[in-house]
Amino acid sequence: MTLAVFYKLVAIFLTAGLGWIVGRMRWLGNERQGADPARTLSNAAFYIFVPALLFRTTARLDYAHLPWGLIVAFFVPVVGLAIVVYVVERHRNRGGRLSVAAPSVRAVSASFGNTLQIGVPMAAALFGEAGLGLHITIVSMHSLTLLTVLTTLAELDLARARARHEEAGGGSLLSTLKLTVRNTIIHPVVLPVLAGMAWNFTGWRLPPVVDEVLQQLGAAVVPLCLTLIGMSLAYNGLRGGLRGAVKLSAMKLLVLPAVVLVVAHWGFGLAGLPLQVAVMMAALPAGSNTLMFSQRYETLESETTSTIVLSTLAFAATAPLWLAVLALVD
Repeated sequence: MTLAVFYKLVAIFLTAGLGWIVGRMRWLGNERQGADPARTLSNAAFYIFVPALLFRTTARLDYAHLPWGLIVAFFVPVVGLAIVVYVVERHRNRGGRLSVAAPSVRAVSASFGNTLQIGVPMAAALFGEAGLGLHITIVSMHSLTLLTVLTTLAELDLARARARHEEAGGGSLLSTLKLTVRNTIIHPVVLPVLAGMAWNFTGWRLPPVVDEVLQQLGAAVVPLCLTLIGMSLAYNGLRGGLRGAVKLSAMKLLVLPAVVLVVAHWGFGLAGLPLQVAVMMAALPAGSNTLMFSQRYETLESETTSTIVLSTLAFAATAPLWLAVLALVD
């Protein structure tokens, strides 16, 4: 592991540690007295800062010059594994022991990586400017692809649950369908993506003032999410979801990069620098946005927090492992 990546890991833990102190000291309020400051901050991230980041990203993407071979070779196995995790968890949750959104939340934890705080310095240190450019290309599509797919699956599960309830109460199936479509599109993840794409296709550039506002709002996502991780740890601890977190961390750090390596290399013929960038991006620990996703659906928040912390710690050991594997493949 390079010194730059190590420093980023330390910075992540220090920022999350600050959030833990804030939560432990109850500086923003006491969640036991009806006010939940962590959820308030999470809602601010989900409804203000993340939509700004997603809209600006999609509005500025140059779709014509993206390396689509690399993008397809990366996202086919990543989205495929996320859907497999979702299907397995949905089957296990048939009895309704957990929230109907639990399968989607666990699928996010198993597939969504920390592509910015750890991924960018890792790519720059290991692969230089050329590798960093490829990494940034995947990053530009990362949240748009994974969060949109898994948000849609979560909303469909919630809609099915509502439909069963309304059928029992004599509700209209048509009204349930309309509500499902509305909740899937008018959503703080999906809507800014669609709006950004629509703006992009007009060929217009974002006005400088608007672009600056969106950039400033989007810049708040990373520190806010890291602070939320620390606050969640202060409120819930690690023990509540430790067993699930160990499994999800192993899925994220070991299974996902293995699947990307096999599919991208032997399935799509990816080799050299693009293959190395794709595999090491898949090998990143769980991203902080996964906690925001779980808080959005009020599901498995303790397990998600534990997964982020454990996978980030374990990344120090698994990253050199995958670099050694890639040296053998190439």
